[in-house]
Amino acid sequence: MGSCPDDAFEAALRREGFRTVAGVDEAGRGPLAGPVVAAAVILSADPIPGINDSKRLTADKRQVLAGHIRSVARTSLGVATVDEIAEMNILWATMLAMRRAIAGLSPQPDHVLIDGNRVPAGLAMPATAIVKGDATSVSIAAASIVAKVERDRIMRDLAEACPGYGWERNAGYATAAHLAALRKFGPTPHHRVGFAPVRAVAKGAG
Repeated sequence: MGSCPDDAFEAALRREGFRTVAGVDEAGRGPLAGPVVAAAVILSADPIPGINDSKRLTADKRQVLAGHIRSVARTSLGVATVDEIAEMNILWATMLAMRRAIAGLSPQPDHVLIDGNRVPAGLAMPATAIVKGDATSVSIAAASIVAKVERDRIMRDLAEACPGYGWERNAGYATAAHLAALRKFGPTPHHRVGFAPVRAVAKGAG
């Protein structure tokens, strides 16, 4: 399972004089449907036991931790819609969601830690990209939990509006059941038309 993320990155930045450090991560880059959701989190000095990369946690554990994080930390969410994903592609839509999440923090952080290998353009503060940051930085891990829980909630709501695709179970990812439903029922307005499996079905129906 590996070690849990810690605050080594955050502590190093504080030693450099940055007082508030936010972790930023996204959920939903890979699915065939739904928005991409980013979260920005500034943790308090009091540790929250159990924080880990959201992918290493059960859904129930993520739910409990997300509630705890949002009750004691400064958090913000940013969303890029399916239309924005189609317009600018998933990478730039993810950067947009991250910028929106960071902009929603008040007051603004002095520095942000971004999961991945790219920093969103146009930020008002310094930023550091950390590959696999959700497994190493506690702030980014916290953001990964908040983003994942929020996106799963959105997909459950969309599943009620568009039953049959199993989004309440697969969160829009390309599972066998989702792909079978896509071929049977066709794409919804919530499907990402630029993604190959959706595009193939849309072409076949055209």
